[in-house]
Amino acid sequence: MFATTACSIANNTVKPDNQPMVEWGSSEGIRRLEESNYKTDFFKLANHFESQHNKIFCGPTSAAIVLNSLRVRNGNVQIPEDKTLLNQFDLQYLTSKKWSPFFQRYTQNNVFLHSPKSREYVLGKISLDTQGKIIIDKQGKNQKDRGFQLRQLAELFRGHRLSVKVAIVNQELDDNSIKNKIIENLRTPNDYVIVNYKRGVLNQPGGGHISPLGAYHKASDSFLVMDVAPNKADWVWVKAALLIQAMRTFDTHENRGYLLIKEGR
Repeated sequence: MFATTACSIANNTVKPDNQPMVEWGSSEGIRRLEESNYKTDFFKLANHFESQHNKIFCGPTSAAIVLNSLRVRNGNVQIPEDKTLLNQFDLQYLTSKKWSPFFQRYTQNNVFLHSPKSREYVLGKISLDTQGKIIIDKQGKNQKDRGFQLRQLAELFRGHRLSVKVAIVNQELDDNSIKNKIIENLRTPNDYVIVNYKRGVLNQPGGGHISPLGAYHKASDSFLVMDVAPNKADWVWVKAALLIQAMRTFDTHENRGYLLIKEGR
């Protein structure tokens, strides 16, 4: 008899808690969520979860989910309406000036309102220097900076007046310190973790990726990655050491890592 995981097909002689990755919807994955004492973030994230609109927007999607988890219905922050969600043809049927069809809610579009990196550059606009000349990379190609690097995403959150701690997972950063800081965040309410990792380390298709974490299971020493790209991978429990290894990978200028996010400066 065999058990299928997101990483491999393993013989059942391998104890579930020792598997490097376990699908969250499996009986073992459900058991871990039930047993977890570190899942405060999961329920709000799940309530506001959405999948990314395209293959590039893992950062904006993760940002929208966390911002909505922090601010929707809390009454303390004015959340913008995304009026691009209905086109002019739709709006011809909605003529009332006293009522708006739009929710005050963060989307993968309006999170860019306070982003230091524009939507165009995230999508791959060619970079220019201060004189307006095209920047050429070391390979002689037009330089692009598609997507979000970790510090760039942190600046997006700061633009929305949130407190952000950036942790670059390099060789000097101790695994236990990384794990304990993330676990503490998952134990307390009103703060969230976003991880930036390399899919290949998890034996998943694709390159660098960004998603929020929802829970930690102590017995299996694994984190629940709430993947924002279900076309590529389901939510999955990943061994802490393996997830840290996936974060300790190079991305453009420095290693990947994680963000700790909450209200305040």
